[in-house]
Amino acid sequence: MGHAEYARPGEPDIVCAAVSALTIGTVNSLEELAGERLRVSQDQRTGFFKCDFEGTLQEKSSFLMDSMVFSLENISREYGKKFLQVKIKEV
Repeated sequence: MGHAEYARPGEPDIVCAAVSALTIGTVNSLEELAGERLRVSQDQRTGFFKCDFEGTLQEKSSFLMDSMVFSLENISREYGKKFLQVKIKEV
């Protein structure tokens, strides 16, 4: 949720771009490669992105999610929690 605001106004934000590429790429892989049925909500203006699974998570899908979280946590360590905070919430 939200934008990283790593870059100065008007300049490309590499943190936002990296997070977008990881999250959208993972969702695409979950749907196309793992065959998951997902409900995705997003608002590009506010930076909101939410993905809900319909049904039980498959083992390969869990691996894809773990990989995405690992990469996001690496970005957070590299650029700082000021720009990216990773919070896991299982429901």
